[in-house]
Amino acid sequence: MNKYFSILMVLLVAIFSLPIEAQKLEDGSPFAHTYSIVARDPATGEMGVAVQSHWFSVGTSVTWGEAGVGVVATQSFVNFSFGPNGLKLMKEGMAAPDVLDKMITEDEGRDYRQLAVSEMCAGR
Repeated sequence: MNKYFSILMVLLVAIFSLPIEAQKLEDGSPFAHTYSIVARDPATGEMGVAVQSHWFSVGTSVTWGEAGVGVVATQSFVNFSFGPNGLKLMKEGMAAPDVLDKMITEDEGRDYRQLAVSEMCAGR
């Protein structure tokens, strides 16, 4: 669980440490912020994914999950393929950290996107 908490903390620090100038639209108006979380209880194996945003109905784009497999959150210029592809890779047996590395490495928009992944424990 500490590894996933560390990934989440890195994402949150990255979001809030961007220079203010980087968080403005071309017309000068500020971006509205979004945050999401993925988590797994190591004792029960239960998983969850949640998002909060100024933008209406982002949950249909940001959060992805499949019982017995895992959960994915993609935000900030969402890559809609991350959800189904991340779940597919975990279903095929790839570990969440490897899924995260693979999808980020292959994403040309990685500098503008955020991604979090958690997998179901084997045997649960």
